[in-house]
Amino acid sequence: MRVVERSIYRGPHLYSARPMIRIRLDLGALEDWPTNRLTGFAEALIEQLPGLSAHGCSYGQAGGLVRRMADGTWLGHVIEHVAIELQACAGATVTRGKTRSVKHQPGVYDILFSYADEISGMAAGRAAIALVDTLLPPGLRGTTGLDRLGSALLTPPTDTETTIAALRRLVIANGLGPSTAAIVREAQRRSIPVMRLNTGSLVQLGTGSRQRRIRASVTGSTSLIGAELAGNKHAAKQLLSEIGLPVPKGELVHNRQEIIAAAIRLGWPVVVKPLDGNQGRGVTTHVLNNVQLGAAFDAAAAISRRVIVEQMLLGTDHRFLVVAGRLVAVAERVPAHVIGNGRETIAELIARINDDPRRGNGHEAVLTRVRIDEVLHGFLRTHGHSLSTVPHAGEKIVLCGTANLSTGGTAIDRTDQVHPENAAIAVQAALALGLDVAGVDILSTDIRQSLRATGGGIVEVNAAPGLRMHIAPSQGTPRDVARPIVASLFPRGSQSRIPIFAITGTNGKTTTVRMVAKILGAAGYRVGFTSTTGVYIDGHRQIEGDASGPKSARKVLRNPVIDAAVFETARGGILREGLGFDACDVGAVLNVTEDHLGLKGVNSTGDLARVKSVVVESVKRRGHSILNADDPLTVAIARHARGTIVWFSGDSSAVERGPVQRHIADGGTAVVRCADSIVLCRDGERFPVIPVDQIPATVGGAAEFNVLNALAATAMTAAYGIPVLVIAAGLASFHASFEDSPGRLNIVEAHGVTIIVDYAHNPAALGALAKLLDHYRGRGRLMGMIGLPGDRRDSDLRDIGAQAAGIFDEIMFREGPDGRGREAGTMNALMAQGALATGKDPATIHLLVNEADATDFCLKRARPGDVVVLTPTDIDGIWARVQAFASAHPNEYWGATLTQMANG
Repeated sequence: MRVVERSIYRGPHLYSARPMIRIRLDLGALEDWPTNRLTGFAEALIEQLPGLSAHGCSYGQAGGLVRRMADGTWLGHVIEHVAIELQACAGATVTRGKTRSVKHQPGVYDILFSYADEISGMAAGRAAIALVDTLLPPGLRGTTGLDRLGSALLTPPTDTETTIAALRRLVIANGLGPSTAAIVREAQRRSIPVMRLNTGSLVQLGTGSRQRRIRASVTGSTSLIGAELAGNKHAAKQLLSEIGLPVPKGELVHNRQEIIAAAIRLGWPVVVKPLDGNQGRGVTTHVLNNVQLGAAFDAAAAISRRVIVEQMLLGTDHRFLVVAGRLVAVAERVPAHVIGNGRETIAELIARINDDPRRGNGHEAVLTRVRIDEVLHGFLRTHGHSLSTVPHAGEKIVLCGTANLSTGGTAIDRTDQVHPENAAIAVQAALALGLDVAGVDILSTDIRQSLRATGGGIVEVNAAPGLRMHIAPSQGTPRDVARPIVASLFPRGSQSRIPIFAITGTNGKTTTVRMVAKILGAAGYRVGFTSTTGVYIDGHRQIEGDASGPKSARKVLRNPVIDAAVFETARGGILREGLGFDACDVGAVLNVTEDHLGLKGVNSTGDLARVKSVVVESVKRRGHSILNADDPLTVAIARHARGTIVWFSGDSSAVERGPVQRHIADGGTAVVRCADSIVLCRDGERFPVIPVDQIPATVGGAAEFNVLNALAATAMTAAYGIPVLVIAAGLASFHASFEDSPGRLNIVEAHGVTIIVDYAHNPAALGALAKLLDHYRGRGRLMGMIGLPGDRRDSDLRDIGAQAAGIFDEIMFREGPDGRGREAGTMNALMAQGALATGKDPATIHLLVNEADATDFCLKRARPGDVVVLTPTDIDGIWARVQAFASAHPNEYWGATLTQMANG
């Protein structure tokens, strides 16, 4: 077996709307070995991973995969299930996968499966291939290309149990803690977008200006003052006391002499704790004398320079969870303990409870393993025990003075037993400190009765309270405490998403993106958009370079300034990792023509249309899919589109025939060019938007491709509900200038020369530009600087050369910075071949590798009346050269030649 390539899809993609890992695997000789030919293989695999017997596969019931293997299925399909099962055994919640044969490549399969996180998911894929390989007959074993799947499991463990243990460590290391994970699950249940912002627990919920952030149970609304007050236990207790809430008397001390005097004043027993500790660290309870007091002071002083000593309240420890001024859960916290059986030592009993699968290290699981350390040893000594003590049958041995889960404690749900007055006390405590999410620790002998009657009180208020004890208590009813937290961030009726407009197609994407952004800006939105020239935030370019992929889209969605996002969505990003969002409000496919064929499995325009359709397949159910009625391949995409379809057409007769006519007759929405105006057809009525010649970017209507772009932009914004007058204002203010649309039909008149800078990088774009150039013919020579990226096929390069020969009087073929592995000069040679094959005069063909040199050559060769067309890759760099030409004295470029021309 050989790993050919892999992809990590983080958004909707060609194969699914869900994030998935794809591993392309060449089975080689194993293509002739389905599972029913591999004697004993299925049985050995089930022995290694018994959970596979529950996989339903295509049968939809337990045992389905076993049946498929008995009937005969390919190893790629088996590896998919193994990768899923390995992750499940490691604690990841993943269930979905699929395997597809690769068209025109016998024996090659795309294996796809869900993942909890990218590192453990890819490691599971690697381990799955390795495991299946070990179960094959010796003559069929052997894998190559595993290094493509990352280094998390560079050396595959020797047995399945060790493999799962290694994967579990990866899942824990790269996953979210229980509190954060619970909030994320609730957000996902409500279809709130979730973005992890770091390798820890910092998570963004929502997008753009509607986003909120959490880190475990700390939210973006958590008060810094409140958190600081909660951290200063003495100040917090004083504040609570001043508003009449029950708290123990206590004092702040700095040394042993002060603490002894304070304990005598307060009366034994006392509690000693650090001023700003957490998770029970450095806390000692039931301190009865000066000897214990000294040790307790040292333990607290190791955590904080200042130490609190306070009255020891009677009762058991209860954690009250308050969210947004409402009590949502209460748990009784039980200190870590063991129950004797008369045979085993305390050490053996601890090992037994640590074997509970619910226990893990730190906060990774719902319970924490009891850690044997000096604190535990000291606590046992204080109570006359050691690890070698054998407790009597039924004897309870407490292992820690605090009841925190982080020290191995357990929890019993008491939410339904709390006296209303105790609930009110907890809520007041949280509000008094200004915490939106607070854990209020209360000691009470009977939580069912008022603290006022039984005694007890608040011993602590915590910011960032853990949710584990409520989500999965050791006893009692689990409480969905994540729901009120998310509800406090996104109350009923509020929005978590900014509108997303996604645009794909072979040509026109960048200009349409900018037109839509211009219209939305006119409507009052702060717009973020991405294009091949960069990431733009509220009218300013924030990041330079090609930003038409999913990473750039995510940058915009993370920006808190943005009210609306407009994304250029290119083929490459979709194939590489899917979309940069889970769903869009409006998605558009502008056209599908030949471009980038022969790359990444896209070998035909039909393949390309399938890639482009991912955008409209990801439209929300109540969103809109915008499609070009003039393009047959785009019309065919309609069957895949979600939401409501809106057609656009540059053909005025479209309203009388075809899909647009039927659509309008059914009350649908369409945008068409009628009588040289853009017209919105909706609900059986027609609404004129703007005459085409009043849109500067159309050059009086001559630039038909920009007319189509304006139609698409109108359709997208009208579908979202932007008023017609606002759409017209946005289009009327959109110019074919470098400022509004860099590198897209930027026209400069200088020294009698017309210079057109346009990123025409495929036959369709060059053909559309040729129609505009017809308006310039007869004035002078048409000169073109033409080039393509190096990843195009040889035939594409020859074809573009032949096409250029039919358009321009003189041609400068250039290569530029994107040769992509081709030797310098080879692309120019192929384009020149194409031009010469049409009978083009060799004297009119020029070749330069560097596009800057090629630009200067064209500008120096031009004469008044000529039209110079530049199709650059380095748009900023070439534009700077054009500006230099426009601002320079003619002699700087033309020298004596211009003087000679002036003299006749």
